[in-house]
Amino acid sequence: MGKTIAEKILSEKSGTDAYAGDIVIARVDRIALQDGTAPLAIRQLEKLGIEPKASKITHFFIDHAAPPPRRELSNDQKFIKKFALKIGADFNDIGEGIIHQVMVEKYVKPGDLIVGADSHTCTYGALGCFATGMGSTDIAVSIALGKNWFRVPESIRIQVDNRFPKGVFAKDLILYLIGKIGADGATYKALEFHGDCIKNLSVEERLTIANMAVECGAKTGLFESDENTKRFLTELGRVEDFRVVKADDNANYESEIYIDAADLVPMVAKPHNVDNVVSVEEVEGMDVDLVFIGTCTNGRLSDLEVVAKILKGNSVKTRLIIAPASRRVYLKALERGYIEVFLKAGAVVIPPGCGPCVGIHMGIPADGDVCVTTQNRNFRGRMGNPEAYIYLVSPATAAVTAIRGKITDPRDYL
Repeated sequence: MGKTIAEKILSEKSGTDAYAGDIVIARVDRIALQDGTAPLAIRQLEKLGIEPKASKITHFFIDHAAPPPRRELSNDQKFIKKFALKIGADFNDIGEGIIHQVMVEKYVKPGDLIVGADSHTCTYGALGCFATGMGSTDIAVSIALGKNWFRVPESIRIQVDNRFPKGVFAKDLILYLIGKIGADGATYKALEFHGDCIKNLSVEERLTIANMAVECGAKTGLFESDENTKRFLTELGRVEDFRVVKADDNANYESEIYIDAADLVPMVAKPHNVDNVVSVEEVEGMDVDLVFIGTCTNGRLSDLEVVAKILKGNSVKTRLIIAPASRRVYLKALERGYIEVFLKAGAVVIPPGCGPCVGIHMGIPADGDVCVTTQNRNFRGRMGNPEAYIYLVSPATAAVTAIRGKITDPRDYL
């Protein structure tokens, strides 16, 4: 019987003939932690009293509070850095960027098995990698042993054919899918994406989709590695990391979902649930207090390119905060003139990092504020204020909304 991508990778890493439902112990290729979750994992590891066997494949990132706005966060970051240096792990300080963006730029390879102390570790599946978030204790075990246990997930095949219409982007596709199956519609499943539309998507577009797989409960979101993957790694100077990873033609899927990309429209996830999804037309004209563009979902160079094209020659009518996802993205955006466009339009550009998304600093909304953002979650209090209202959109929708000061259909501007 053929295998899905998830079954193939977990079979290879466990040295077994694994299928959905099996429990395997598998070696991991990379382990990633950020400043919000790392302190607990470190303390759990110290409680274990085991000399870490996986320090060389462990990566620490300071991105959720970068720079730190409070002394207790500064102390946590100092604690993380001291530990990373002690065990010889990789340490990425403030300004390097968001954990998921930097991991993709430097380390993630097709066929890898990666775990992280962050739910959006699933982002890496865009490169044909099985990646999933775990609790801090499980991550401590992974650092200690270089392996962990996994239940091989059932896979749902997502077939997307044709091309996006004008004004529709990868973010709209994943929002539509989450609205269709619900916030728990794929709990502990692997979403495996196929079809003509998917084949034509860039890796950066695939990263947006894989990033939000967890928002419908999925364990991971997976894409086959192909020529677009190879091109992406080549641009990063890592072509040697490429390998073909694909599902067998006769793989067994729990279910299949078909989407015609040509029928999609710009989507919006309304407060306070990611699956509360409607077309932009249903909320168009609503006054907006804050627009935020960035995060591990939509802070990449191609996202900033879309925003720059829309903002050029225009001025914003509401507060607009933009955060490049990494130092590399920031530098590329500077080279191409995007940052100048943003500043001339009236935006505030903040350092690479999570920014307002996690609700610690850099743009916490006021009571009653309506926030339009490219992030991945809109739960009550997500941006630091439970009295604010968060709407999730694509970078294009966010940019035109900032120009008008009201939620706006991007198709009117493109």
